[in-house]
Amino acid sequence: MRRLNKKKALNFVKELDAFPKVPESYVETTASGGTVSVLAFTAMALLAFFEFFVYRDTWMKYEYEVDKDFTSKLRINIDITVAMRCQFVGADVLDLAETMVASDGLQYEPVVFELSPQQRLWHRTLLLIQNRLREEHSLQDVLFKNVMKGAPTALPPRAIPHPRGHAHLAALVSHETYNFSHRIDHLSFGEEIPGILNPLDGTEKVSADHNQMFQYFITIVPTKLQTYKVSERVINHAAGSHGVSGIFMKYDISSLMVKVTEQHMPLWQFLVRLCGIIGGIFSTTGMLHSLVGFCIDVICCRFKLGVYKPKSMSVFDGHVNSLTPLLSENAEH
Repeated sequence: MRRLNKKKALNFVKELDAFPKVPESYVETTASGGTVSVLAFTAMALLAFFEFFVYRDTWMKYEYEVDKDFTSKLRINIDITVAMRCQFVGADVLDLAETMVASDGLQYEPVVFELSPQQRLWHRTLLLIQNRLREEHSLQDVLFKNVMKGAPTALPPRAIPHPRGHAHLAALVSHETYNFSHRIDHLSFGEEIPGILNPLDGTEKVSADHNQMFQYFITIVPTKLQTYKVSERVINHAAGSHGVSGIFMKYDISSLMVKVTEQHMPLWQFLVRLCGIIGGIFSTTGMLHSLVGFCIDVICCRFKLGVYKPKSMSVFDGHVNSLTPLLSENAEH
């Protein structure tokens, strides 16, 4: 009884087979079918190869929300070269209330403003890259966010602190020594990451006037990858404008926060796409091969649709190797 039950169960499972195997003696192979098979296998291999590179690649996902962080601080990374002597230039960072946030933390190093031929070649390459990526966003990882508007400034001479803030006694320096031609080697916000190009990196402004003021208006978008956009303004105070000569970078914090997440295709999705490629090509090429073969048979008149061709019938009359037509046998009787 157990053996019968096992056989019944095995037969039942065999009946459920959705992939029946056809004996090789009933299979007919053709040159056209082999050609289609080679093309199909080649397409499968190529698409699977390219799909593997898609699986290894990553992409960025952007999500937008309101920035709710009011306590974090923003780190400012700045490296600027001014065509003036160090003792004639003062730099500080102010907040929205005109309070000096940082001044002593800045380091002054005497350098030559003119670039060497190799440095000029590097600078031109940097400007070429900036022009190509002008419409793109330069992203940087952030550890700090700002809650106050501010402005890093460069004024003559260095700041003098007093109870109500700070002051730059410009009268102590001759206006003939003013030269705010400058080159921004690096300006970024947040944690500094090597290899990241920021919108103002490589910016160079050369002025022939002594009383020139340069203003950069920066909007910082708080993100996991920090970025900023910038516009600029140049004022000549020798032509009657009001204000103080210098270099001003006024930054503001956007209330919109952007979350940038690097995503990778999961393994199960890669396998599903791979199965879809292989199965889709296999099924499609089989259908196309059958359709093309059918059309060729119709065109070559190998069979005609809607036409019945009767075959001659023969009967066996009892004698060995004797076949007599049915009509003649009926006629004798």
